[in-house]
Amino acid sequence: MTEHLPRFRVTCLTAAICLLAALAFPPHGVAAQQAGTFPDAATVENIAAQGYVYGLPTVMHYAITYEYSIDTTSPQYKAPFNHLLNGARVFTYKDTVVITPNSDTPYSFACLDLRAEPVEISVPPVTDGRYFSVQLVDANTYNFGYIGSRTTGNKGGSYMIVAPEWQGTAPAGMAVFRSSTQFALALFRTQLFSPADIENVKKFQTGYAVQTRSAYLGQTPPPALPIPLFPNIGQNFVKPEFFDYLAFAMQFAPAAPEEKTIRAQLASIGVVSGKRFDFTALPKDCQEALLRGLKKGEAMVDASINGPGIRVNGWKVSSPFGNREYFNGNWLKRAGGAKAGIYGNDAEEAVYPMTRTLADGTPLDGSRHKYRITIPAGQYPPARAFWSVTMYDGKTQLLIKNPIDRYLINSPMLPDMKKNADGSLTILIQRDSPGKKYESNWLPAPDGPIFLVMRLYWPETQGMSVLPLGKGTWQPPRVELND
Repeated sequence: MTEHLPRFRVTCLTAAICLLAALAFPPHGVAAQQAGTFPDAATVENIAAQGYVYGLPTVMHYAITYEYSIDTTSPQYKAPFNHLLNGARVFTYKDTVVITPNSDTPYSFACLDLRAEPVEISVPPVTDGRYFSVQLVDANTYNFGYIGSRTTGNKGGSYMIVAPEWQGTAPAGMAVFRSSTQFALALFRTQLFSPADIENVKKFQTGYAVQTRSAYLGQTPPPALPIPLFPNIGQNFVKPEFFDYLAFAMQFAPAAPEEKTIRAQLASIGVVSGKRFDFTALPKDCQEALLRGLKKGEAMVDASINGPGIRVNGWKVSSPFGNREYFNGNWLKRAGGAKAGIYGNDAEEAVYPMTRTLADGTPLDGSRHKYRITIPAGQYPPARAFWSVTMYDGKTQLLIKNPIDRYLINSPMLPDMKKNADGSLTILIQRDSPGKKYESNWLPAPDGPIFLVMRLYWPETQGMSVLPLGKGTWQPPRVELND
């Protein structure tokens, strides 16, 4: 662990932005506690652990925002704030910013800056039964709204996205979605029926639009606000700089009532909204305690992911994502969801059975075994849009490079897959090819630990259903040895 002050990487920033950053982040002495006023080391350790759990989703979100809309040199860069990037492809092993990425649907991205004025999002009508959704996620990783097939229908339309403090009126008949933070993210998912369907996806994506309220109404825009100097600490969060990043992020996220206690505790160790966190201001024993607390917080989050939960046939059936009311101050649930797969959907939009083990708890390992999943005839995952089974590296939770560039098996692939004599479908999970005859059913595995995620988009609620979670009439089939 380092104990020096964090460095900040600046990309194409003007002098005005640097001045703003200097004002927003005063010298360390201003933010730091006076010597001798910190809690004792045991209390610092506990606050650091709880603070890591509380802050992890927010820090993860800002790290992604940095890559997507700040660092123009990043290979993951998408577009400036309030601009839309349509991605006419699915995610591959080359996409490494977001863990456990969906590789079913091409994405469109827009990082939203709502400080100066609202942002308007328009979507086209659907004429071919194609599923789409626009997931609205704020910097707390709360899903604060949905536009799309399930929620707003297929007629198309325009919608207003506003900051927490916004006071105003929307155009007549326009629905308003309010973020709990001043920066947010709009994730567009567009269903791809087959590789040959990509041109239709591109055409549909041209109907998406993201623009400021003034641009939408043809009005003079309000004075522009400079983009703050976003700090960059990379993807390793278990270090003191974590709290510097969190302090930066909190200034754009007004505290809700359930956050006041944890924020007061953080302030007692020098983590103050909009201020620089000075690790060196802590007494030596408190510095060591803070480092222990970070590791303890990380262990707490990992335990929440790997804990018992709702398990069905070896799969952990969950969808630990939702709005602020859904979490209701349960910071561990929020952090576990973010680390398992940040930007997951509400259960009504998608359900995510996931596993790293056989039903008996034995870890899945592609370097040692072959596996199979057999879905009985007529018992495919009940989803109105589509379903999939995606393979990830068990260590990184990223997609894996493989010789056939296949990262998942999903429902659009069914016509090209081989069925068993009884009508069932067997998915072959292994590192090496099963041979050309069975390659259509092959889901390539890593040379090591395996992490499998099943996705049911727009899960059925009538008849055979995975809902309510753990009590539905449909259960995911077991992963079995196939050596």
